[in-house]
Amino acid sequence: MQRPPVAAPSHDLWSATMARSTLSRSLHDVGLAAWFGGTLANAVSLNAAAGEAGSDRATGAVANAGWDRWTPVNAAAIGAHLIGSVGQLAANKQRVAQQQGVGAMSTAKTVLTAAALGVTAYSRVLGQIVSANGATPSKRGTKASKRAKGEVAAAQARLDQLQWVIPAITGTLVVISSYAGEQQRPSEVLRGTSAKPTA
Repeated sequence: MQRPPVAAPSHDLWSATMARSTLSRSLHDVGLAAWFGGTLANAVSLNAAAGEAGSDRATGAVANAGWDRWTPVNAAAIGAHLIGSVGQLAANKQRVAQQQGVGAMSTAKTVLTAAALGVTAYSRVLGQIVSANGATPSKRGTKASKRAKGEVAAAQARLDQLQWVIPAITGTLVVISSYAGEQQRPSEVLRGTSAKPTA
């Protein structure tokens, strides 16, 4: 069934929509970039560099200080990303409903975002266990020495694995977001709306 032609929006409406979309997209992209890049940088550099502090106890103190400084910044980045995601979903709700492939992409992003939030929250709980015990003797940021308490050593062992999970998930979100941008090309919108079956 052929769709009826859609009237072009007025210039004022188009400008307002573009302004809202630009703001939400900026929050979405900058927040996600900080979430991905910050956790990856800390996993690659901070945890390893802490091992150069000079002693096992100093290593634990440096790692705790670095992650404690990053936590509020990461929380702000996640908040910005979530606000931007909601704004982007609202701005593109017609495309989600009408363009083939956009709904599936949106669902995938939602599932991955929820997974990243869950892993981040669990990692923070583990990080608080480590931080609450002060300068835990450590070989590097996520590897306790033999002198560390059992509970702390177990938390660091889990963090040693999870430090790579968050960048992997958020990095996947970056890729999907790039694909979502490609779906907004006029040719892709036309192809997607023409291909999607009508009720």
